This record gives sequence, structure tokens and C-alpha cells, in this order.
Amino acid sequence: MKYDKYTEYILEKTKEVLAIDSPSGYTKEAVEYVCQAYRALGYEPQVTIKGGVLVELGPTDGKDAVLMEAHLDTLGAMVSEIKSNGRLKLTPLGGMNPNNAEAENLRVITRSGRKIEGTFQLADASVHVNDDYSDTKRTYKDMEVVLDEVVKSKEDVLALGIMPGDIVAFEPRTRITESGYIKSRFLDDKLSVGILLGFAKWMKEEQITPSRKIYHHITVYEEVGHGACGTVPADVTEILCVDMGCVGEGLGCDERQVSICAKDSVGPYTYEVVGALIEAAKRAEVDFIVDVYPHYSSDADAALRAGYDVRHGLIGPGVYASHGYERSHVDGVKNTFELLKEYLRGE
Repeated sequence: MKYDKYTEYILEKTKEVLAIDSPSGYTKEAVEYVCQAYRALGYEPQVTIKGGVLVELGPTDGKDAVLMEAHLDTLGAMVSEIKSNGRLKLTPLGGMNPNNAEAENLRVITRSGRKIEGTFQLADASVHVNDDYSDTKRTYKDMEVVLDEVVKSKEDVLALGIMPGDIVAFEPRTRITESGYIKSRFLDDKLSVGILLGFAKWMKEEQITPSRKIYHHITVYEEVGHGACGTVPADVTEILCVDMGCVGEGLGCDERQVSICAKDSVGPYTYEVVGALIEAAKRAEVDFIVDVYPHYSSDADAALRAGYDVRHGLIGPGVYASHGYERSHVDGVKNTFELLKEYLRGE
């Protein structure tokens, strides 16, 4: 299916960044990719001390600067124990639920940079052998990594270079269907990273001069709660997070819409910002919904917790099955992109 050039660019960049492993704490390669993408558009990205990406889009002297944020880090795991039989125990990075990771392919990334493949399985995973297979609760205590190497002991695993503390990255399995559905692990929040890159491309190519200075901040510790607890430029008065919009029972959003979040588990977003986003969505005639997210917090929440005196808002394309095998739609991408353009276009 053919799309306009900005949508094609967003999808291309999303697919490319999804293919780069970046669990929280292991994001350097993905950060390098994002920096290269901004440089190719004519910007000058800076890598923050924490390892994120900060970019000034312009203008140089606008008032009430807005910091647009999306996060590059994903769920993942870390090796916590090497068992005597050569299997690995894991501890999660972020909210990776073991029920959603069972039977998933993965890569163990050693300190030397070697990537060793394996699968996350229930211990004693054969239905034909394990009488308790169906009744066993899927927890990190009851599951293990089966390495795709000939290993029968802890010593065999150590000889591969694997040790506790090694990062484990799960296979994203990215697909875009002919009907426009985008399916992958880690659309939260790499889909929004693609959208912000598309926004940066639009600003540069259309020579947009917004009324407010705009920064982009691509954070790298959102999934563990402190992605935006720093690197807020002094002239920023508003943080606008672009993250996944929740889809599920009791919520109005679906994958083809842009969601405007009025409140999450931390509390309400700035009333005036939410109202301005609603008005911009109406002007742009995008398909939007306003929702309250029951189990959610964002980089904007983290910045306020860190003590920054800013207004805050949150929008994003609808994403179903969050923290599992996630699904969105190209229409949700377009609606989010058009809302951002209208909200930040200026006079």
C-alpha cells in the first residue's frame, strides 16, 4: 500500500529502529541510529549524559518552548543466574510480563558484544512430559532461557562469555499488513520515535517556523521510570509526551485513532494543555478520543516528579496489547502526526 512521503518515512524509520535492540540500559546503538537520522535531516542532535538524544528544531528565540518527548528504550530482561544445567534465569527490565514472553526468541548480549540466541520457556516445557504444564503459573522463577548452543553445565555457559548482568533482548517480530495494521513488540514507544522523526522532517522540508521553540528529547530510561528526570532546557514551559495510546476495555480509543490522555495513574495532565490539544484535533479534523489510562505513567510524569515547573500533556496512536505483541494502525500514525502539526504549527 502506498502512503504520502511523511507516512512512508515514519514507517520506514519505525521498522528500522525496531530492528535495533534497545532494552533499558542498553540503548547506545539505537541512539546512534536516531542521531544519524536527525543529522540526515539537517539537525544537530546532542547525546545527553544519561544517553538520550536532545535536538533543537527551532526557532532559536521563541517563547514558552515546548519539549516533545518519546522514548527509545524498550522492555527486556537481564541474566540473573546461570543454572547448573546450562539454562538461564532472568530478571525483567521494565514491565515485561513472563506470560507475554513465553516461547519468544531472544538474544543474550555479552559484555564482549556477542549476541547468542535462545528461547524463553517454561522450565520443563514439553507438554508430553510435564504433567503440571497447564497449571504452572508463568513467573520468572518458573521460566528459563534455553540457549541455542551446546551447553550442559554452568561452565559451558561461562565459556560462551555469558555472565549475570548480561542484557537480554526479545525478538520484535515486526509486520505491517496490507490493511495498514502495524504489529510488533515495542511499538511502545518506537512508533512514536518514528512519528517525531517524521515531524522533524516535515518542519525542515516545509520550512515551518512555529511560534514556540520546539525541542525533541528521545529518552532512554522511560520503562524504568526516570527517562525524563533530567535534560529539560531552561526555556521549556511545556512537555508534550508522544507515547502509546491505550486500547482496552473501558477505554474509547482504537488503533486507528489518536488518543489524548486526560489522566493516568499519577494524576491529571494540565487542564489547559489537554483542552488545547482537543481544540487542535477538532481544527485538524482528525479522528481522536480523550481517555483516562488506569495503569500508566509517562516521561512527563517523571519530569514533574523530578521537580520541573512545566505544563504537561500526552498523546499517542492507539496501541492494543501493550507490553505484549502490540498492534497499531497507519491511520493512528497519521492522526497523531496531523494533531502534532496543528498543535505546534504556530501562526
